[in-house]
Amino acid sequence: MKIHKILISPQEYKESLTGIQVAMAMKEGILNVDKNIKIELVPVADGGDGTLQTMVDVTNGEIISKRVENPIGNIINSEWGKLGDNKTAVIEMAKASGLALLKEHEKSALNTSTFGTGQLFMNALDLGIKNFIVGIGGSATNDGGAGFISALGAKLLDKNNSLVKPCGENLNKITKIDLSDFDKRINDITVNVACDVNNPLCGENGASAIFGPQKGASPSDIKLLDSNLLHWSNIIKNQFNKDILDVPGSGAAGGLGAGLMAFVNAKLSSGADIILNSLDYDKKLQDVDLVIVGEGQTDKSTQFNKSPVAVAEKAKKLGIPVICISGSLGEGYFESSSHGINAFFSIVNKPMPLDLALKNAYDLISKSTQEIYKTLII
Repeated sequence: MKIHKILISPQEYKESLTGIQVAMAMKEGILNVDKNIKIELVPVADGGDGTLQTMVDVTNGEIISKRVENPIGNIINSEWGKLGDNKTAVIEMAKASGLALLKEHEKSALNTSTFGTGQLFMNALDLGIKNFIVGIGGSATNDGGAGFISALGAKLLDKNNSLVKPCGENLNKITKIDLSDFDKRINDITVNVACDVNNPLCGENGASAIFGPQKGASPSDIKLLDSNLLHWSNIIKNQFNKDILDVPGSGAAGGLGAGLMAFVNAKLSSGADIILNSLDYDKKLQDVDLVIVGEGQTDKSTQFNKSPVAVAEKAKKLGIPVICISGSLGEGYFESSSHGINAFFSIVNKPMPLDLALKNAYDLISKSTQEIYKTLII
């Protein structure tokens, strides 16, 4: 196989290396064999963990630090990413409103709020951001986005015109949403939400029933939360003529998907597709002879448009072969072969504990890529 140019596009190896670190290790392995080969590094992501760092790295952007409220109202250090165009922000809601920010006894789908994510969003607006990419995985919340819009100036009022604290337990107390002080800059922005679930807001497949238990909700809590989100959706429908109840993805992140669609005109799409489009990835594929992808573990879930498959399907249309070099290959990994991945490899070259593999991931990736590349040019 004659190879003149290689495009290296892994995502992060979770709990180990960032996407750019993985790509650099792969590049090092190839250059050990052929120092004259053209290589371009374009690490990717799918809207989950690592999206912010990957997008900042690829576009030469910067990480912006901001103190915000965590899901239960405690002040924490958080961050968002300003991309190299100075017009686009990447916000991972998990960094402000995520389940991983809470200790086990603090988890409560009833009491948590997306207020901190709204604070990150407001900070980006203050710095002139016009385009937003919002990843909404890993949430600790079930408030329908009530906290988020409160941070942007919305007033949630009860029957006595008193303010209601935004959280899942209190949604049924709200009788009116006052947007008179809502941030007017919302009218001049675009918001793309990286969302890889298609759950409706309510019902047996809704936010409360499917995701509530992992957020500390009991069976009785789930009934209350589901009823409250239905109430919330009815207020939105009656007051703003927006019906978000059964829109696929409205139940994502405890209903934040619904709130973003209703109040900032957000578009919900596959995370990987949003990232690749923002990177103008089709142009990156021009004159490429081989694409290398990878992730921490490639398994059955990869086929559902995770970034290795999203990249491979674009390459497949152009007849470009794709190999996948991952930390490990789990059950069902081969099902992604029908989506354009030609061959799969694991960097683990002998039995070893997970912590050892994580610690030595850079060298394992470099050496594995080196040997794989040798076989390609024989």
